[in-house]
Amino acid sequence: MNSLSTPKSDPGLDALAPLYKACGDPLRLEILRVLRRDTFGVLELSQLFDVRQSGMSHHLKVLHKAGLLEPQREGNAIFYRRPLNLNAENTSLTGDAVRQIFRTIDQVPVASHLQEKIEAIRNQRADQSQAFFARHAEQFREQQELIAAFDLYAEPTAELIRARAARHQWRTALEIGPGEGAFLPVIADICQHVVAVDNSADMLRKARQTCTDQKLENVELVLGTTATLLGGQQRFDLVVANMVLHHVPSPADIFLEASELMNSGGYLVISDLRSHDQDWARENCGDLWLGFQPEELNVWASDAGLETGEAMFIGLRNGFQVQVREYLKPEIDHRSQ
Repeated sequence: MNSLSTPKSDPGLDALAPLYKACGDPLRLEILRVLRRDTFGVLELSQLFDVRQSGMSHHLKVLHKAGLLEPQREGNAIFYRRPLNLNAENTSLTGDAVRQIFRTIDQVPVASHLQEKIEAIRNQRADQSQAFFARHAEQFREQQELIAAFDLYAEPTAELIRARAARHQWRTALEIGPGEGAFLPVIADICQHVVAVDNSADMLRKARQTCTDQKLENVELVLGTTATLLGGQQRFDLVVANMVLHHVPSPADIFLEASELMNSGGYLVISDLRSHDQDWARENCGDLWLGFQPEELNVWASDAGLETGEAMFIGLRNGFQVQVREYLKPEIDHRSQ
C-alpha cells in the first residue's frame, strides 16, 4: 500500500464543503437573511444590494447549487426563496446544517437602510395591485371568474367554516380582502362582530353596498391592511382570506399578522390558487403571484406559530386548482403559566 495515497473523504463531509463555501461571502449571507420570508427576483435583489445583475445572478447560482436557495418560476420571471423541504423529518447532515445556518443568520436583524428598500419593493407591488383594482373595480367579478367562479371555492370554504363553528363559540371574525363582500353574509351569520379590511376604497364601496343589500348590521369595514389593525385592541376567533394571497406584496406577512390578530385557539382559513404557469393572469386579473405550493403555505404558517389542519383541493376545468387550507393557533394553557 502506498503510504502517500490520499485518504478517502467522508461523503457527508463532501456534501457539506460546498454548503459552507457558499456561506463564505458576507453578501450571500445578507441575501439569505432577506429571503427569510420574502421571495425576490434577480432585479429586485440587485436593487436591494446595489449589485449588477450579472454579479447577483452569480451569487444566486452559487447559493442554489449549494442547496441554500431554490428558484420559483412565476410565469416568465424567476424568483428565489429558501428551500421548502427543510422540515423536521429531513434529518440528513446537510439538512441539519442548512437549518443551523438559517437559525444563525436570522438572529441578526436586517439593517434599517436595507429594510427601507424592502418596504419600497413591497410598496411597488402593492401600488401595482391597487392600480389594477382601481381600473377594474366595476368588472371585478368578471375578471376573477376568468380563473375561478366564486361559488366553486366559496361553498367548500363556507362548509369548512360552518363545520368548525358548530364546535366553537366564535364571537369575532376578520375577513382579509373581502372584495365585493360576497362572503361576508356567511361570516356575519356565524359571528357577532365581523371586521372586513381591504386596501382598495373601490372594493370597500362595493362591500358596503353588499352589507346594505344583505342587511348585515354586524360588519365593520376598514380601509387598510392587516398591518393597519395590529395597533388596535381587536382580536379575532376566525380569520378568513379568500383568493387574497396572490394579490398581496408579501404573502408570508399575512400569516404573521393574522396570527398576531387571532385569539388563542383561533382559526385561519385560506383559499387560494395552487402554483400554475398561466402568466396572463398577471395582466388580466391583477395577480402578483401565480399561486402557491401547499408546502409554501405550511412553512409560512409554521413560522407564524400556527398548526396545519385540513386541506381541500378543487380542480377547475381551465387547468387551475384552488386549495382551501385550515390553520389553528394553539390554545394557551394558563394553568401552566
